Amino acid sequence: MNVPFERRWALALATLFFCVSASWAQAPVQATSGFTEWSERFAADWVRLSPERATFSQYFGAEEQAGFDRELTPLTAAQRERTAALARAGLARLSGFDTAALTADERVGAAILRWSLQRTLDGLPFEDHGFVFNQLGGPHIRYVSLLAENQPLRKPADLQAYLARLAQVDQRLDEGIERSRAAAARGLLPPRVVLERARTQVQAFLAQGAADNDIVSGLARRSARIEGLAAEERQAAISQATALVQGRVRPAYERVLALMNELHPRTTGDAGLWRLPQGDKAYAQALANFTTTTLDAEAIHQLGLREVARIEAQMDRVLQGLGRREGSVQQRLNTLRAELQPAAEPDPRPAIIARYVDAVRDAQRRAQDHFNLQPRAPVDVRRVPALTERTASAYYTTPTPDGSRPGIFWMPLPGPNFDLLRVRSLAVHEAVPGHHFQLALQQEQATLPRWRQRRIFGGGSAHSEGWALYAERLALDQGWYEGDPHALLGGLDGQLFRARRLVVDTGLHAKRWTREQAINYGLPAHEVERYIANPGQATAYMVGMLHILALRDEVQRTMGQRFTLKGFHDVVLKTGSVPLDVLSDVVRRWAAAPA
Repeated sequence: MNVPFERRWALALATLFFCVSASWAQAPVQATSGFTEWSERFAADWVRLSPERATFSQYFGAEEQAGFDRELTPLTAAQRERTAALARAGLARLSGFDTAALTADERVGAAILRWSLQRTLDGLPFEDHGFVFNQLGGPHIRYVSLLAENQPLRKPADLQAYLARLAQVDQRLDEGIERSRAAAARGLLPPRVVLERARTQVQAFLAQGAADNDIVSGLARRSARIEGLAAEERQAAISQATALVQGRVRPAYERVLALMNELHPRTTGDAGLWRLPQGDKAYAQALANFTTTTLDAEAIHQLGLREVARIEAQMDRVLQGLGRREGSVQQRLNTLRAELQPAAEPDPRPAIIARYVDAVRDAQRRAQDHFNLQPRAPVDVRRVPALTERTASAYYTTPTPDGSRPGIFWMPLPGPNFDLLRVRSLAVHEAVPGHHFQLALQQEQATLPRWRQRRIFGGGSAHSEGWALYAERLALDQGWYEGDPHALLGGLDGQLFRARRLVVDTGLHAKRWTREQAINYGLPAHEVERYIANPGQATAYMVGMLHILALRDEVQRTMGQRFTLKGFHDVVLKTGSVPLDVLSDVVRRWAAAPA
């Protein structure tokens, strides 16, 4: 019997709470028993809350996994309450463990869980301070990406799961519309620029005919590679998908567009969270979430200003060495970028992607001197899909655990201008030894519990983005750009870019900067709009990197000649995604251990 997702979860959660209540009523919690086993069970229940998370992580055995690959997570208040209830139950159970009696690895696991679950609860009052249909990860683009690129299509039976999931898109979009209207009724409206960028995406989706839609064309392209799939079965699935898009999905997108047109006159050009009820508290919570520190907006703003001044002084020296002495650092850099632009014809994008591939391979060679641990999974470079390319930044996706998909460094190349200075630094950040080393290695570590391998709970952006920016800094410090002043400027510009983010993000959301002020500070418009849509996230990079550097310097002083860079990298990578204070504890214990 195919029980609807909402009902299945109501039954499962009721059973969970009955069991938890019964076990607590029968006997005191045994402080030292079963943490690892309990955490694995709890993490599996957490994954079950989100079928999409189950799909991306391929977390379960074949039969259970197949069920989740057919579903989409409800965008309802009831679903949010289920998440909150499970977070509260997890925190209650964690309080019954005697932390001092756990193993070192279990203490790390308990700290990760405690931080992650508390973060979930702390964020609940501010969930609607964002906009459901934002240009970065709204369901109107998330479902397209999931189905067109990430939905498992490995065997003929997977076609039915694809169609079952596609058949739920209209309901989930309608739930998003309902949630957006409820938020707007409370005065929680998106900034006009966020709404307009998302509206452009919806219009682009609707501009495609059903048969040419990314969802259908993705199915056609990917199903052609399924072994043993009969041609008539494949064509029947494509026809069904086309009919679903035409009859149900497109009308739902029309309703999303109607919502956006309805809200548009009520939006303003004000960009920051300060414009919303309790916006200051929402931003403080976002900073705590993304940096995993207690730094407030003013401290982060001043940190950014100091780093900007320091890095610009370095860049000025390099530019002067190239004979470029007139104008600000930014003006001279912009002039150099313009001179390096490739010819418009033939299309330069394939050659640019090839340059990124070469940069990743070069980084893999250079990393041998600084890393013992390196992932088995390969990494590829691909262009961001067209629907999100104009609003996307470069990003990385992990390889599938079964090896069917490599790690992927996704690069947006919308044109007409291209930043060729930062090819090498972006390859270092997104691939090697940045996110690919960090995240693929974590997934491959058999000694970690499954939920830590798959990052079901982790340490927030400060750890992951801090490591990737640390990788960029490592390349600078270790001379990877020697003899290539253009690439060196690109590497320094990557650092400057993240320092400016500290200033701009806090400027927008705490100091009432306008979008135009942020752009004039030296950042591209699409990046500024990203920070408007996702407050606080941009602060994680530099805060995380500086923390890792300070920690490295501290343990190097402690260890003296016992310290090795490879050893430090080993312990950071083996630990996986953790809050920064947990990383500090782990690294200090490593440094204090006898030789």
